[in-house]
Amino acid sequence: MSNPITPQQRIAAVYMRGGTSKGVFFRLDDLPAAAQVPGPARDALLMRVIGSPDPYGKQTDGMGGATSSTSKCVIISKASVPDHDVDYLYGQVSIDTAFVDWSGNCGNLSSAVGPFAISQGLIDPARLPKDGITTIRIWQKNIGKTILAHVPMRDGQVQELGDFELDGVTFPAAEIALEFLDPAEDAGEGGGGAMFPTGSLLETLDVPGIGTFNVTMINSGIPTVFLNAEALGLKGTELQADINNDPALLARFETIRAYAALRMGLIQSLDEAKTRQHTPKIAFVAPPQNYQASSGKHIAATDVDVLVRALSMGKLHHAMMATCAVAIATAASVPGTLVNLAAGGGPRDAVRFGHPSGTLRVGAKAEQRDGQWTVTKAIMSRSARILMEGWVRVPG
Repeated sequence: MSNPITPQQRIAAVYMRGGTSKGVFFRLDDLPAAAQVPGPARDALLMRVIGSPDPYGKQTDGMGGATSSTSKCVIISKASVPDHDVDYLYGQVSIDTAFVDWSGNCGNLSSAVGPFAISQGLIDPARLPKDGITTIRIWQKNIGKTILAHVPMRDGQVQELGDFELDGVTFPAAEIALEFLDPAEDAGEGGGGAMFPTGSLLETLDVPGIGTFNVTMINSGIPTVFLNAEALGLKGTELQADINNDPALLARFETIRAYAALRMGLIQSLDEAKTRQHTPKIAFVAPPQNYQASSGKHIAATDVDVLVRALSMGKLHHAMMATCAVAIATAASVPGTLVNLAAGGGPRDAVRFGHPSGTLRVGAKAEQRDGQWTVTKAIMSRSARILMEGWVRVPG
């Protein structure tokens, strides 16, 4: 006897681009009751929305785009903490395995949270200007941090179109400035609280069977481990195909990342790294040199302070994760880290780095307090746009 066919659930949703990422945005109240609280029901729903797990790695039967940048879900609700406008919860959905990683933030999609909140009526219309800039105060629930999104308004609506160009995004849009406040304190679930979780700016990491590496491990924006490109046999000018088409190299990166996670105190055993793919990030740096970005654009050594490539969910990112950009800017501002040394050394309060799609400038000012390094905020510009709005259909 065949099983009865249950109708699909119809759930209100908005598909948005934020920075160089895309995701499916939900209001918490619009989710089915079982998915309004953390747990297996929520994870199962979001995986089915995105089309995971997919052993083909394509997410054809869902909203995902088969990359780490496009396999994302966001849940927005009224703020649960004082002096904030909304809560922002982010889920990184694995493509080929059955889990959702809630251990960190997506800095790129942070730029879409303010516009979503305004368009969905979560912000009091009385405080929104007809024209100008409005500041949306966001509580990032994954990491317990405040993000300020400065959203442009025109004729009482979010201004989405403009002439701001962001490398990694083909079309220009309106600029949204983001401020990540106190990004170095407990930057991620189990982040440990310290900006440098082991107490060292530069240290040696032994990875059995692979080698010994000089590394900088930092909690800022998102937990990240930095290595020198040269130590990996790389140049720092690589594009996605150079890394992602080399399974042996990707396996090396994942092993190094797992040992770094263990050293940073993010996991208690190496096996835990398999279900904590979103954090920490692993990145490699090199001094400035000429290269050709993935769009064909020529990037001159004089255009950047340092070259950085970062992996997300086991693959080289096509541009740069915004949370990792915060880590880059923070590390660059602290004399003696690998990022700072690759950028020429010395103090700085901003860095322009080269990534596979072009360049990005991020500001961050670090200082020492009672012998501990900290950073009060990091600042960068992104853009966001609603791509589609309506309902997603999910098999019952």
